[in-house]
Amino acid sequence: MTINTPETPLFTIKQLEAAKLKAANHLLSLQDPGGYWVFDLEADVTIPSEYILLQRFLGREIPATLKEGLLNYIRSRQMENGGWALYEGGNPDISASVKAYFALKLLGVPVTDSRMGRARELILDMGGASRVNVFTRTTLALFGQIPWHTTPAMPVEIVLLPHWFFFNIYKISYWSRTVLVPLLILYAKRPVCRLGDSEGIRELFAIPPDKLGYLDHFTSWNRLRKNLFILCDRLLRPTERFIPECIRKKAISHAEKWLIKHMQGEGGIGAIFPAMANAVMALKVLGYPDDHPDYKRGIKALDDLLIIRGNKTFCQPCNSPIWDSSLALSALLESGLSPDHRAVKKCVDWLFAQQIHIKGDWSIRAPDLSPGGWAFQFENALYPDIDDTPMVIMSLLRAGTLNDKEAREKIAKGVNWTIGMQSTDGGWGAFDIDNNYLYLNDIPFADHGALLDPSTSDVTGRCVELLGILGYQRDLPPVDKAIDFLRREQEGFGGWYGRWGVNYIYGTWSVLMALRQTGEDMSQSYIRKAADWLKSCQNPDNGWGETCYSYNDPSFAGKGISTASQTAWALLGLMAAGETKSPAVERGIHYLLRTQNKQGGWDETMFTGTGFPRVFYLRYHGYSQYFPLWAISVYHRLISSKGTLEDEIRRLPHPDLSLTSLG
Repeated sequence: MTINTPETPLFTIKQLEAAKLKAANHLLSLQDPGGYWVFDLEADVTIPSEYILLQRFLGREIPATLKEGLLNYIRSRQMENGGWALYEGGNPDISASVKAYFALKLLGVPVTDSRMGRARELILDMGGASRVNVFTRTTLALFGQIPWHTTPAMPVEIVLLPHWFFFNIYKISYWSRTVLVPLLILYAKRPVCRLGDSEGIRELFAIPPDKLGYLDHFTSWNRLRKNLFILCDRLLRPTERFIPECIRKKAISHAEKWLIKHMQGEGGIGAIFPAMANAVMALKVLGYPDDHPDYKRGIKALDDLLIIRGNKTFCQPCNSPIWDSSLALSALLESGLSPDHRAVKKCVDWLFAQQIHIKGDWSIRAPDLSPGGWAFQFENALYPDIDDTPMVIMSLLRAGTLNDKEAREKIAKGVNWTIGMQSTDGGWGAFDIDNNYLYLNDIPFADHGALLDPSTSDVTGRCVELLGILGYQRDLPPVDKAIDFLRREQEGFGGWYGRWGVNYIYGTWSVLMALRQTGEDMSQSYIRKAADWLKSCQNPDNGWGETCYSYNDPSFAGKGISTASQTAWALLGLMAAGETKSPAVERGIHYLLRTQNKQGGWDETMFTGTGFPRVFYLRYHGYSQYFPLWAISVYHRLISSKGTLEDEIRRLPHPDLSLTSLG
């Protein structure tokens, strides 16, 4: 049997089935004995560089083999021009380059090394080390490379501000909060890790460090709010020394208690590297001994992020087992793997065991909402992820768990929590409700522009998709509000912004899947506009790709080197829009079949995940293993007139989920 199209078929059904089986078997072989999947999560060189700097600050010796692996990794990521980029194929970044250079010096690489010379020349051409971002400048202050007074004014008394004040720690995102609280302790104590004369990076400064002024300068008057925050920063600096000692001690004590409370899990505070690193440094500065349980647990959580691959070692920003497991499980079930398969049952059991049953910071905004979500990492109980939770539940639904009463009750808790986390604008953020105080992105500390967690199209799409699979449509108020939000968020060219994946291809896939599942008429003009845009982005090699630079310049939306993961997203989005039999989809499937490797997966070096747009990107090593399988499997089912697993779920008796958050 071949695919019937007006043109010569690009592949046969037999070839399609063979590729699907090969990919499914490969993915199954990668399952951990514990029942989950976890793939490497790679960022730019700042994370391994910060790991090296952290060990020096803490006075920990790096073993020789580990030192060699870190050295090899950082050197392998250096560009020909001497710099380091934030993502594969990107331009050199001043902050990443300064940190990498600094880390190499601490590993013993001499300034006479030719690669160090190229890096130094490039950094100076870019304005020197004084041009780095706030977080890098803080790192330089910790090591005595610049004076502490050149960092933003961040008095520790911030932790005492009430919830109604225009700024407090619960008005910023979870990741900012967990990074900031221990950092405030460091700002209050202003420690300096002394280095030898040959270890510093004074040679990277175009302006002598002791001559540096403040980081921010007043901008044009049309940025009045930004200027007001800079003015506040200027006024705070000279007045900090007049803060009564009793208030400062109270604030440090409050920050310390908050920190210890949020460090109790095995995954470290927030389960993200920057927060975890700041936390152990804060404990060190506060005088905690190396054998203190909280300190030891924090160190272990950091060391657990190290990944050794051959002669290279890098440090992950966090790990992604729940995300990887739910996606891998969904892809395998869509490929035709039986829910009774041992691998499925082990993963289902593992996922249910990871459900969170305690309240975290999110409950500040929703005190009456019962917990029930899932995190992203192995352990991060205080910060369940609104993006992961629907993805987990959808994988459990595909595994047939609605037939089990106990499982159905657990799913009901997760759905209830998801609905309860909807923001007032109709969308969902990733971790909090209404975390959209956008004026705070203008404070000098927030030069990365990612201090907040507002509603986004991709997370909203995920939540709506879940509700649609369960049979809920626009007659359910949360769904109706969410679709209105998505319609407002659509870009003029037809796509949707992707906050957590690169970028408009990711966002558009997420939204189109949601709209199909909720029964929207996919022939509507706004949906056709999105589908037409996706088709217009197809590359000459028949794949899809999008550069991370599209976050800097939206004219690059949908443009970039073809990747397996982004091709899969585009195909899933187009098939959701009813384009299964279009030539674009057939060509896209052919691209995946043609690029499949001998093992059954796909090779991908580009970064298609997003941490902070324009600042921090991610390479999910699992994306090229499960997303292409998913797209091929959906295509196979649809052309075989079998529908999708979601269609089968909706044909089941409607579950009585007793969604209390619906009133």
